[in-house]
Amino acid sequence: MLRPISIALLVLLAQGSFVSAGPVDWPSYNRTLTSERFAPLATINPRTVKNLAILCIYDTRESVSFQTGLVQVGGALYGTTEHDTFSVNPDNCQENWRAHEDFPSGFLQVNRGVAHLDGRVFRGTTDGRVLAYDAGSGKKLWATTIADPKIGETVPASPIAWNGLVFIGNAGGDNKGVKGRMYGLDAATGKIVWEFYLVPRGPADVARGPAARAASTDIATTWKNESSFPITGGATWTSYTLDPVTGLLYVPGGNPAPDFVDDFRHGDNLYTGSLVVLDAKTGAYQKHFQLVQRDFHDWDVSTAPTLFTTNAGKRTGKRTIAIAPKDGHLYAFDMKSGKRLYRIPVTTVSNADALLTPAGTRFCPGALGGAEWNGPAYDSAHNTIFTGEIDWCTTVRTNPKETLQSVALGQAWSGASEGFGKQDDASLAAGWLTATDATTGARKWRFKAPFPLLGGVTPTAGGIVLFGDAGGNFYVFDAAQGKSLWSKNLAGAIGGGVITYDTGAGQKIAVAVGMSSPLWPASKNTSRVVILGLK
Repeated sequence: MLRPISIALLVLLAQGSFVSAGPVDWPSYNRTLTSERFAPLATINPRTVKNLAILCIYDTRESVSFQTGLVQVGGALYGTTEHDTFSVNPDNCQENWRAHEDFPSGFLQVNRGVAHLDGRVFRGTTDGRVLAYDAGSGKKLWATTIADPKIGETVPASPIAWNGLVFIGNAGGDNKGVKGRMYGLDAATGKIVWEFYLVPRGPADVARGPAARAASTDIATTWKNESSFPITGGATWTSYTLDPVTGLLYVPGGNPAPDFVDDFRHGDNLYTGSLVVLDAKTGAYQKHFQLVQRDFHDWDVSTAPTLFTTNAGKRTGKRTIAIAPKDGHLYAFDMKSGKRLYRIPVTTVSNADALLTPAGTRFCPGALGGAEWNGPAYDSAHNTIFTGEIDWCTTVRTNPKETLQSVALGQAWSGASEGFGKQDDASLAAGWLTATDATTGARKWRFKAPFPLLGGVTPTAGGIVLFGDAGGNFYVFDAAQGKSLWSKNLAGAIGGGVITYDTGAGQKIAVAVGMSSPLWPASKNTSRVVILGLK
């Protein structure tokens, strides 16, 4: 007589083609260079998750804006704080090495993680450098300057690395006169191979490396600025995506500035608010998608897009780009034609077209709303895109022209009388996890979290999706139905990596916990990596 088979086991059997045998690493910010964030692991699943428990904790002994995207490769787990880079054992949390750099802290005290390639790890710094360390020992191998901290430029983004090159850009596009740029660096030496300006480069702008080929059309014509309003913006501050098959690099471009006043920078302001596609080897411009046009809400296109084929393995499959900017929408494009497939709201969107005035205008998502530094994930087992979003609105009172003109170069230039606006009361800040059909854009299910969703979202072949909120709650949900399977408060805001891997010692989950930031309402805890597994 045949024994009954549980639904959970049937799900696992059906997903067998998505499950990997043997060790499974998490070798890049979004696991793959194409940024799906899908992990082919199924040991932790709806049937076994009841046995999930904390196995160990690595305490950084710092209280910082812990947004590091964790990377696990070759039996080591890597992460960063603003000043430190560390390697720990991914199964027992024992420290392998830790490297420290001295430089003045930035306002946000943030770094978003490392890239790994050929026995080296790479990261950016607040003082404008890119560093390389030996992955085994932590010995510093080289340092290259790509930004000027004296005018507010920093390098907080998590780089990615491929084919002997490291890809990273500068942040600081909210400061007057700062221009976003992207770089390809030689992974062995740190030499700048190419430099690409994400907004028009002027004759006085510094050339730090060979200029990559620009578009055939002059994008300077898309900036109709008054003389006292220098072209500003387009910086990058999260991470990037690369298609190894085509050799194309996908770069999210930040907002133009002044952020909330567009009266003195007419035109399309390219390539701000855009996803810019470059030849990874040369940096040469290929094409762009401008998602947020005429931005006056600080709605950066900030997150790395995910590249995937819908309904993998079927004739109906379509190569697709999905990206979630700060404007609260999920966008999808046909990679072949460039045609937009859909644009759908995935958090509260309100008053988006209203004029911002000195008297004050409230809009949603706010300046801290939408998607921040972690983008969408693609679950190939269910043909689902998952987005983690912030639901928090902002009221902005704009500055007059004279005030904007008086701001010195390199200083914050938002155009708001109160920093980056006044956020709604922190008690109103929430989050949304949304499951979207990747082919049609139809909503499958959604969950409203009691706190903003800032960390990574990770689906697995076990039929689950992993995520956490700024209140410290870590969740395991059923990926197909949106049902909560397991949750635990980890005593610190979750704002960085949520990853899963198997070194050969069983599937583990690592979570970056303890984000203490001046921008986000969160308890003040030390920043820690919490590793969970089955008891």
